[in-house]
Amino acid sequence: MKRKPRIPVLPDATISEQGGLRYLHLETPWIQGAMRVRKPLKLELDYIQRMMAWLLLRTPDSWADTRTLHLGLGAAALTKYCHSVLKVPTTTIELNPKVIAACRAWFCLPDNDDLLNVVEMDAARFVADAAHTASFDALCVDLYDHEAASPVLDDEAFYRACWQVLDDGGVMAVNLFGREASFDRSAARIAAAFGEGRTAMLKPTREGNTIVLAWKGFDLPERDVLAARAETLQARWELPATKWVKLLSGLAPKVKPA
Repeated sequence: MKRKPRIPVLPDATISEQGGLRYLHLETPWIQGAMRVRKPLKLELDYIQRMMAWLLLRTPDSWADTRTLHLGLGAAALTKYCHSVLKVPTTTIELNPKVIAACRAWFCLPDNDDLLNVVEMDAARFVADAAHTASFDALCVDLYDHEAASPVLDDEAFYRACWQVLDDGGVMAVNLFGREASFDRSAARIAAAFGEGRTAMLKPTREGNTIVLAWKGFDLPERDVLAARAETLQARWELPATKWVKLLSGLAPKVKPA
């Protein structure tokens, strides 16, 4: 008798509020995302703001046409920002339907429209699908489990698939815990997938989140070019981009990819 494949039990999405902030949890005290109730489009968390550092690596004349892909919805902060503030095509892949429902009910996530497509699907399957090759210009990856302990998808094959979905000139931003022992292994896998000289990182936040950037088909712009772009970003969207340039450094993993 052939066994049926086990269907994973996905955690419930739970909500808490404190000091004007609404938080998303997945059956644990760990925060999976946050929204300021009176400013639902504001990027509240420091590491979420830094996930937008991919903008520094794209030319300002390309910002308006950027096709963005988000793996992991969280509290929908990045999805809402790209869709409703930057007003660029935004696709988000989220496996847990309870998270999607919670974001629509509690975190002001709009319904799908001409610019927004939130898809209930496994992120690994989406990026591995050849139909999505070179379909996006910016990719944000934030795929931690309900305990916020480790990335759900983190092998070299996954990062190669991420490289594949990006068009030339595309940039990926990945949230990693920089103070965890697994950071160097994750960084090495990203570097192996994207190639030598195609990765950089922002120094860790106070909480230990490190944003790793990886890019396809171009060299890292000079520091003065990045600084000029940061000034433009800060003036246009009030993002703390000049700080990002100061925090940016090359990435040289200390271990070989496993």
